[in-house]
Amino acid sequence: MQWLYSFAEQASSAGWLHPSLAYAFMVNALVAACLLGPLLGGLGTMVVAKRLAFFSEAVGHAAITGIALGILLGESPDSPFIGLFSFCLIFALLLHYVRNRTQVPYDTLVGVFLAIALALGGALLMYVAKKINIHLLENVLFGSILAVAASDIIILLVVGSVLCVLFMLCYNRMLLAAISPDIAKVRGIAVVLLDYSFVLMVTLVTIISVKVIGAILVGALLLIPAATARLLCRTNAGFVICSAVIATISCLLGTLLPMRLDLAIPSGAAIILLAGGFFLMANAYQILCKRGN
Repeated sequence: MQWLYSFAEQASSAGWLHPSLAYAFMVNALVAACLLGPLLGGLGTMVVAKRLAFFSEAVGHAAITGIALGILLGESPDSPFIGLFSFCLIFALLLHYVRNRTQVPYDTLVGVFLAIALALGGALLMYVAKKINIHLLENVLFGSILAVAASDIIILLVVGSVLCVLFMLCYNRMLLAAISPDIAKVRGIAVVLLDYSFVLMVTLVTIISVKVIGAILVGALLLIPAATARLLCRTNAGFVICSAVIATISCLLGTLLPMRLDLAIPSGAAIILLAGGFFLMANAYQILCKRGN
């Protein structure tokens, strides 16, 4: 990363880049946005296709409990990754396991699991808040992309690369399994294995996104860009590309605009508000097109 910091500093001094990019934390923030945007946008298309919006939101909120557990176990409040990963993974796999073995409607089941996780997380956070600086918890809950360190960039790059490879290799089979599980089974596709693989992918992307978007809002960035792209695109390739572009632009603008406009808005909230703005514009475009026809 040092070469990138040096390049940004020299380019800023020469007037090629904005002066704020002379600082390492701004470079880290923009690199994180460029890595996370395509990943969340691309994976979000499968969340929409599989109708798992509520599930992704539940995993994001379950991260609150995982964070509290990690801190209680002695992890740093800035990066309680072990507790976060362990609880989110257990939560997601258990939810998916029970889903296939109960007659309770899936949305009801997710709601029950979500309520339990939130209640447990709220109780633990109240206890944890007495021991640490509450502002550290705010960064984890609502995101602080300007606090991303070089080590976080490395984690994003490694995990993101693995997830991108898996997503590209499995996308067509996952899509077929989502649209018609029976046809997928006839063609010899391991539907159950793909379902659990997707659960794992959503869990991992939630964990690596927490510091940037925040535990409360990460599910929204999985959903909103993909929902927007669904309104604008008719092909699967266009769907994935458009979703990734919208998520990336939202991440970049959500990082830069609050600083330029001197707004005291958490980065996670700014990113989601911008993504929501794109969604509203896409809906307005659809309404105008229908009226024109």
